Amino acid sequence: MSMPDLLANKLSLPVVCSPMFIISNPDLVIEQCKAGLVGSFPALNARPALVLDEWLTRIKSELADYQTANPGKKVAPFAVNQIVHQSNDRLEHDLRLCVKHEVPIIITSLMAPDQIVRPVHDYGGLVFHDVINLRHARKAAKAGVDGLILVCTGAGGHAGSLNPFALVQEVREFFDGTILLAGSISTGRSVLAAQAIGADLAYMGTRFIATEEANADPAYKQMLIDHAASDIVYSSLFTGVHGNYLKPSIARAGMDPDNLPEADKSQMNFASTDAKAWRDIWGAGQGLGSIKDAPRTAELVQRLISEYADARADLIKASDYL
Repeated sequence: MSMPDLLANKLSLPVVCSPMFIISNPDLVIEQCKAGLVGSFPALNARPALVLDEWLTRIKSELADYQTANPGKKVAPFAVNQIVHQSNDRLEHDLRLCVKHEVPIIITSLMAPDQIVRPVHDYGGLVFHDVINLRHARKAAKAGVDGLILVCTGAGGHAGSLNPFALVQEVREFFDGTILLAGSISTGRSVLAAQAIGADLAYMGTRFIATEEANADPAYKQMLIDHAASDIVYSSLFTGVHGNYLKPSIARAGMDPDNLPEADKSQMNFASTDAKAWRDIWGAGQGLGSIKDAPRTAELVQRLISEYADARADLIKASDYL
């Protein structure tokens, strides 16, 4: 197990909240961090580009003020997601701002973040990278990342197809850094399960869409509450990369969710149909069956903490029979 010093004694649960396109905003990130979970957002959510500087200034200021006013509270650091791909013409600009503000954690996606690691390490930050298979994990590890986010089957949005029991074990054989596990994690019990199979941190996204602070259409939040794992479809049509989406949102856009064509991965234009992800076609993970409401983030985190504690207690009781 490998927990970075940056996170030591700052987490109420071993959880990083994933950066969700459109959904993650400063309101959500700040509440996640104040509750003791790493909050994050995609740099591209700050539009136009100059707004990113404002967001970073606000998040740092409010978290610092909250920590000063609550010295005994665990206040987690925040993270910013950078899309490492030729289609992202903001990467250089956004990275420069993240370095200026010394963003504690940079989460990188798609291509190996060779050009990201050194400038982030120079100021003492961490780099976590999304991967869906062993080949991607080896490339990212070679680039010198501090953590690998294993995006397994059932994760919301862009996701892989490997079982977490397989991928965690295979990655741990060559990587001694931090492992984060994504895929259907939506309760405190599933957070503990992620640790039990060898991950250091759980990576949660879909559950936080259904919160008051999330920048999501109320109909989107209600759709999460009303549906379950059987209502998720895995398709590459909408961005060129396979991802998990809510069937009802696809049907509402006039398409048959059970008969979707494949898309050309090389396009990566996030506009392969008239209906666009994530504006019209809504992403979600297979763990949505446990979502029954859309509470405030602080209330949700307290519930997760209680579920985590109950799960640990249940395991201790179970061990009495071994």
